[in-house]
Amino acid sequence: MTDRNVDWNRALREQWEFHWNSQLRRRLEGLTDEEYFWSPVPDAWSVRPRGTSTAPVQAGVGEFTIDHALPEPVPPPFTTIAWRLGHVIVGVLAVRNAAHFGAPPASYETWEYAGTAAEALHQLETQLDVWLTGVRGLGEDGLAVPVGEKEPYPEAPMADLVLHIHRELIHHLSEVCLLRDLYLHSRGGTR
Repeated sequence: MTDRNVDWNRALREQWEFHWNSQLRRRLEGLTDEEYFWSPVPDAWSVRPRGTSTAPVQAGVGEFTIDHALPEPVPPPFTTIAWRLGHVIVGVLAVRNAAHFGAPPASYETWEYAGTAAEALHQLETQLDVWLTGVRGLGEDGLAVPVGEKEPYPEAPMADLVLHIHRELIHHLSEVCLLRDLYLHSRGGTR
């Protein structure tokens, strides 16, 4: 039995908004370009100036591309903050915003990747705004509608996709925060 007094749409949005507003946004403030591109290990995947990558695939349009390979190597390469933000902005958010909320088409191949930390954070905030506006617009009834053929499990309800995207955001942006900590402590500095 479902409790009709619970606003499930609000609850799902707050799952993400709580983490973003109370933890993640603050932890991303002041991200420098040096941190954005920093690689703690050799041969990490990143976002790079066009033509400078050695990855099997360099996806994207514009001055910067993201490293990739199909199939993904086992084990997968370590990835920089730039790569992780590119993944979240495009693969987690922009593709879903296009598929479900009327945003412009997006893919790894057609994205213009950020060449600075500030630009990446701006892209992230923009895609987050589109996502949350779209989720809010679903209302209660829209959460039960199947996601459709644009997703791997077309019969799954939109609520499942919202939960999945929020887990992805929390997971990957927490990794970004951890990399910032590693960068800071490897240099003996403070923010």
